[in-house]
Amino acid sequence: MHIPVLKKEVIDFLDIKENENFIDCTFGEGGHTTAILEKNKPEGKVLAIDQDILQIEKAKNQKENYKDRLILINDNFSNLKKIVEKENFKNISGILLDLGMSSWHIDESQKGFSFQKDEILDMRYNRAQEISAKEIINSWLESELEKIFKEYGEEDFSKNIAKKICDIRKEREIKTTFQLVEIIKKSVPNFYQHQKIHFATKIFQALRIATNKELESIQRVLPQALDILNKQGRIVVISFHSLEDKIVKNFFKEQEKEGKVTVLTEKPVEAEDLEIRENSRARSAKLRAIIKLT
Repeated sequence: MHIPVLKKEVIDFLDIKENENFIDCTFGEGGHTTAILEKNKPEGKVLAIDQDILQIEKAKNQKENYKDRLILINDNFSNLKKIVEKENFKNISGILLDLGMSSWHIDESQKGFSFQKDEILDMRYNRAQEISAKEIINSWLESELEKIFKEYGEEDFSKNIAKKICDIRKEREIKTTFQLVEIIKKSVPNFYQHQKIHFATKIFQALRIATNKELESIQRVLPQALDILNKQGRIVVISFHSLEDKIVKNFFKEQEKEGKVTVLTEKPVEAEDLEIRENSRARSAKLRAIIKLT
């Protein structure tokens, strides 16, 4: 069962009132959206966006429950302003971005997000986009691979892993998750293979971020979100990676210096022990929130 991360905190920081309109930029499996719709009834609406058409298709039963109060859009949230204009969605009281990957993508999507399943290396949330993880692994320069492994994965053995990938792909195309895991295993010391965190975790994370241009999308969406928001409206962002959190933190601070917002979270809000025990995904979650002043 899908458990939305920091659900209570999201609802509290959005400060939802009845009949207000909200945007969930990262619909996923709909946990946060459903919680918002329960609070903003009877007339409040949620514009819910997801890159993955399969997630939108799965949500049709929720659409039936909420009728015209739930508007489902298959798109990248980096196009937020265009989406809002096209849907004529107005009077926006709050915007949520939960930047974490849904458990469905790992467990069921068959797109190669998990190093524990033998699947084709894809990792595209939207398969309409051109570049996949497989193409990155098989065509990017060794220096480029090392760079994303180091920057997006914070991987200590980035150089070794990038070199081994380039050596192997001269002999054969690297197509599957298990092929990549085996290459990573051969590239790192024995002790590294027996850490608490699986030795392939950081490389898979880096590949996912690079494939979907996740950091660029965050940088693009934040100014748009602030622009379309009502005065006194709120933005809540949950990040799961230090680079994501840094982008959000810096944007919020800059806007506060300019007098456009008040930051509601001096430090990021993190999950309590009980939630982490019930949902391990919450362990690395960091929530930040602002209120728009002008």
